[in-house]
Amino acid sequence: MKKGSGILLHITSLPSEYGIGDLGPQAYAFVDFLNQSGQKYWQILPLNPTSDVFGNSPYSSFSAFGSNTILISPDKLIEKGWLKKKDIESINFSEDKVDFPAVRVFKTKLFDLAYANFFKNKNGATKDFVKFCKDNAFWLDDFALFVVLKQIVGEQLWNTWPAEIRDRDPRVLRDFAQKYSQKLEEVKFLQYVFFSQWMELKKYCNQKGVSIIGDIPIYVGEDSSDVWTYPQYFKLDEQKRLMFVAGVPPDYFSKTGQRWGNPLYDWDALQADGFKWWLGRIEHNLKLFDVVRIDHFRGLVGFWQVPVSEPTAINGQWQPVPADEFFTAVEEKFPHLPIIAEDLGVITDDVVATMDKFGFPGMKILVFAFNGNMDTHPYLPHNFKRKCVVYTGTHDNNTVLGWFKKEATLQEKMNVFEYIGKRVPRKEINWALIKIAMDSAAQIALFPLQDVLSLDQTARMNVPATTEGNWIWRAEKKMLTRTVSDRLKQLTQKAKR
Repeated sequence: MKKGSGILLHITSLPSEYGIGDLGPQAYAFVDFLNQSGQKYWQILPLNPTSDVFGNSPYSSFSAFGSNTILISPDKLIEKGWLKKKDIESINFSEDKVDFPAVRVFKTKLFDLAYANFFKNKNGATKDFVKFCKDNAFWLDDFALFVVLKQIVGEQLWNTWPAEIRDRDPRVLRDFAQKYSQKLEEVKFLQYVFFSQWMELKKYCNQKGVSIIGDIPIYVGEDSSDVWTYPQYFKLDEQKRLMFVAGVPPDYFSKTGQRWGNPLYDWDALQADGFKWWLGRIEHNLKLFDVVRIDHFRGLVGFWQVPVSEPTAINGQWQPVPADEFFTAVEEKFPHLPIIAEDLGVITDDVVATMDKFGFPGMKILVFAFNGNMDTHPYLPHNFKRKCVVYTGTHDNNTVLGWFKKEATLQEKMNVFEYIGKRVPRKEINWALIKIAMDSAAQIALFPLQDVLSLDQTARMNVPATTEGNWIWRAEKKMLTRTVSDRLKQLTQKAKR
């Protein structure tokens, strides 16, 4: 991973006239903004499909391989001839917030029409579409079945479906696929459209000298096509119900720990199959991104296992992962793997040893750096001991200005001014931390766009452990000014990034 800096901004937060950021003109304009600002990286959040049921969190998906088709650009569909401009009704969407349910209804109508035009004019297939379906059959066929089964059989958990469908009786699934072949094709068509638009955008990024950092959530959802398709890789009982769930143990931040509720991997079964499912997942993501960040990396070394009957995470146990064997298999298949390990929270020696052995850089968060001993705090740049990626903050934190105004203790504020200098105006704290990150020894320095735009807590992307008001923030087109770009470029050049 080349030395450089970049911006963290999810696709949903881009400007657009369709109520949500997408893969259309404003995504390309943002790449131009990055290029003009001297930035080499664009980090996004997971691209997997989301749902209103789980608050549209990109970390709660029903597929580890599928894409979030509501990010498809209507403008690009018009370019392909699958829509006409007159097909798009004028809707007065908010510019600064995403209304996911309204956007989903709006875009579903457009997608149905685009597919109908595709099917009518191309007899249901094109050379590229057929190739896409063939190349991605290992996940796409079951994903499409899962989506359509949800529509026809019912939206309840897949493990409550009739036993022959729950247990994937080949004859029953074959008959279902024949009966609903056109619905299945539309699901595949939308995946094809998304990945086609995405790869065009990625190519443009790379041409402009910008690398994309993608994000892999370590766990999948219980109600997902992955668990339905590969129940043997998860800790389930004979009725395909969860026996244990994922989480983290009690710590300074939570006396009861965190009970996430995701199914846990059966690492013995995964290892017996040569880690095939995980290797396929990594390969899939490496096609989409230049660098991948693995969320909750420590779960690939050891994980907190909570019995499903427990209401909290207190009575869990640490369970080992064959990390050496797994990452050796990964390294053999993907030499020089460009991984960033999310190693925040309480990290044990075995996690550090694994990261060191395989050369994975960890993360340092500056808004966490002022709550302890300034001489020894591991998140302050003068204490960076190993290669790392430094952030002013992440999607889970407040913005720098929001943190300083609303969350930082008096001691933390004193520590900030001691570190950056007492003459820095409070409204410039964000730029001071951006400069600290730029000037550090970290391989990569990354900043949420909200920090570059000097926004406060009203622009926060997510508050962990809450379900309302998250993932909806959007940048307005007028915010991406030449003044901001020039200031960022000047800092970048001075830091030789």
